[in-house]
Amino acid sequence: MFGLGLPEMGIIAVLAILIFGPKKIPELGNALGKTLRSFKEGVGQSDDRDVDREKDKEEEGQPKV
Repeated sequence: MFGLGLPEMGIIAVLAILIFGPKKIPELGNALGKTLRSFKEGVGQSDDRDVDREKDKEEEGQPKV
């Protein structure tokens, strides 16, 4: 994962606990999870819109009978 090994991830975890404290870490993880979830939903919605636009363009190009 990003070229980080177990020792590097351990150092990052220790630094995070020292900086934010053990009580704040779960709150930060929760906020990060919500942010990533909303970002994925936003990206998915824009993809759906693009697909709908392409379908509309294809339907406009076909002659109506």
